[in-house]
Amino acid sequence: MPTDPGANFVKTPGWLDWTTGPSKPAFKVPPGSVDAHCHVFGPGAQFPYAPERKYTPCDASKAQLFALRDHLGFARNVIVQATCHGADNRAMVDACAGSRGKARGVASVKRSVTDKELQDMHGAGVRGVRFNFVKRLVDFTPKDELLEIAARIAPLGWHVVVYFEAVDLPELRSFFTAVCDDLGTTVVVDHMGRPDVANGVDSAEFELFVSFMRKHANVWSKVSCPERLSITGPKALNGERAAYRDVVPFARRIVQTFPDRVLWGTDWPHPNLKDHMPDDGLLVDFIPHIATTPEFQRKLLVDNPMRLYWPELQP
Repeated sequence: MPTDPGANFVKTPGWLDWTTGPSKPAFKVPPGSVDAHCHVFGPGAQFPYAPERKYTPCDASKAQLFALRDHLGFARNVIVQATCHGADNRAMVDACAGSRGKARGVASVKRSVTDKELQDMHGAGVRGVRFNFVKRLVDFTPKDELLEIAARIAPLGWHVVVYFEAVDLPELRSFFTAVCDDLGTTVVVDHMGRPDVANGVDSAEFELFVSFMRKHANVWSKVSCPERLSITGPKALNGERAAYRDVVPFARRIVQTFPDRVLWGTDWPHPNLKDHMPDDGLLVDFIPHIATTPEFQRKLLVDNPMRLYWPELQP
């Protein structure tokens, strides 16, 4: 299993290592598909983890990520800065630089970031910043500081990625509206805002998220991470590779309602999981259950991420 070679970085006890032998998906993704949410961790000996981190992961290198990309049949990656690295984006930027143009990045920055640093990251392939509101993962950052950052990255054409839990949307909605409406910036929500699937797809909680997307045409959603949301878990039914069935109605509704504003990603190497570590091949086989036609699949995996992250390659 993966190990951390940095003597000062011992993986958080109880958290699982990523699967080193993912299965080959039965579903063949369309040519040019993008894994639009994944991470690199360290290696800690080369890219130390942040002193203020809430967890220490196992190492997960760019070479291992790119090997997974090829194994699953994807052409490109979007590498999202992990909270364990804080605002030190070197590991993510190094992975983008080493991808030969096949990866873009989403950074985490502080108010103190310089214009030159932003320009350098843009040159390396960074196209967005991530604001994390999950309290168990990060310390609180004042919203006025985040708005200042959002205003500074807007001229670069970057977007804002937000990570929060569904119960916090009512509190955060006015802030997101300011980013969407006042700045005109695209906002991408991680993992459908982490709905509680036990409440059902017709719950008031999930309806609030759907209505938020409906009201703001520049809000996108990643329909990813069923392994984090599912109650039924990874078990297949009747021998089918169809795990995480209880999450399907949520993701399918978002895909069918907003087909031009959805993204999908593996979330490799799946940080902070304790119950089970997903098989990335099985996660790919989740896709045709939520994007049920070739048109939906192409929008989700090719057209949308290319338009957002590689607009210069669009006809």
